[in-house]
Amino acid sequence: MAAKSAKAATARVSVVDSAEISLREWLGPGNHRPGDRLPPEQEIATMLGISRGTLRLALERLAANGEIVRRQGSGTYVGRVAVPAAFSEGLEVLESYASLAKRQGHSVKGRDVTIAQRRAPGFVAEALNLRKGSNALCVERTLLVDRAPAAHMRDWIHPSVPLPSLERLTADIENGQMMLDIVIGAGVPVAFARTGIRPRLLEPGEEVGAALGVTRTTGALEITETIHINDGDAVQYSIDVFPPGAIDLHVLRGVGDRELLPVSARSSE
Repeated sequence: MAAKSAKAATARVSVVDSAEISLREWLGPGNHRPGDRLPPEQEIATMLGISRGTLRLALERLAANGEIVRRQGSGTYVGRVAVPAAFSEGLEVLESYASLAKRQGHSVKGRDVTIAQRRAPGFVAEALNLRKGSNALCVERTLLVDRAPAAHMRDWIHPSVPLPSLERLTADIENGQMMLDIVIGAGVPVAFARTGIRPRLLEPGEEVGAALGVTRTTGALEITETIHINDGDAVQYSIDVFPPGAIDLHVLRGVGDRELLPVSARSSE
């Protein structure tokens, strides 16, 4: 009886080990980013072909290493993703629009700068994981590239982010610095951004159209970005509107998600 119990325990450990390895590969670089929400446990267990009890043991190991983060009442999210040393030198880093423009030889300034604590709209509060109705610092301005309006920018900053004084922050924004650069300069461990891109029409009489100096209905590009730190928490939400030909924009793409293979398939390799 004791021999059978020991054998069963070894089998259970083996299945948990296989599940842990499969999960770690599935969550690895190129497949998921910190902050991605995982499917329900039952769905993952079905994909792996294991029980929820076995899955929970594997998830506990990943949680202990910070590779996943469990949030009560919210779900399970990708945490710290270990990056193999062989790939670290080839990873891209975030670059702000101002840095890009300056590298291209342009002058960059901020005009009509307003910085104030405001009630965050619902979608911003959700993106920054704030309570509904919470206040957050809002930084708004028109970006000038070579003295011409190139973008209208609005950034919402999480209250936890340490920032310079209002006077210093205003001066930096007027001198063309981006909030991304300022946040990174404050020592915040920025890791990645989630970006949305959509077309938008600008009208001469509305706020953004007037700020960008349009004289007729004009097509523009609206880019929304949520900036995340290493553990997946969001620290900045930005809405940037670019009229045609204002500045060169570059989009970097990664590989697609990899399928989560059943543990039985791994055992047969």
